[in-house]
Amino acid sequence: DRAGEFSYYVLALSWSPSFCSVEDSEQCDDGHGWILHGLWPQYEEGWPSYCSTPARGPSDALTAGMVDIMGSSGLAWHQWRKHGVCSGLPAEDYFALSRRAYAAVTVPAVLTQLNRPVRLPAEVVEDALREANPDFSDAGVVTTCRAGRIAELRICLTRDLEPRDCPADMGRDCSLREALFDPIR
Repeated sequence: DRAGEFSYYVLALSWSPSFCSVEDSEQCDDGHGWILHGLWPQYEEGWPSYCSTPARGPSDALTAGMVDIMGSSGLAWHQWRKHGVCSGLPAEDYFALSRRAYAAVTVPAVLTQLNRPVRLPAEVVEDALREANPDFSDAGVVTTCRAGRIAELRICLTRDLEPRDCPADMGRDCSLREALFDPIR
């Protein structure tokens, strides 16, 4: 895979309470809700990863500066190494672009202010996100689940961070009618 050669991005927002119910991580210590899992370069079919690049890796200060939206500096470093290098951007620019993409998404309060676990159809989470972000199409947002829980929202964006439809091969990853949606701890 060659750095900078890709078609679009996926902005992956991870629901930290679900992740923390099955994993132990430093991101679980601070009561995070929707965190930036990553901004992933994609092909129309498939995706690049671990691309060769002359770009230097991010400094400790740069990855530490992403903790507020990524939950941990370790996640920031991993995302750079696996996906960021494929963007063709220097680390500083990749993380700035990631922050800009994350900030452009309006997450509705109904998806952040739960005080108890609820079970709901996974598509309800997508519907709420699209209602708060009218430029997102039905085919532009995909929910994923893990261990019967809402895990992530994946939003397809152009290289200029404009909303776009996800390719058909992305499909609806989670079609659970009773997915667990845990509250922030």
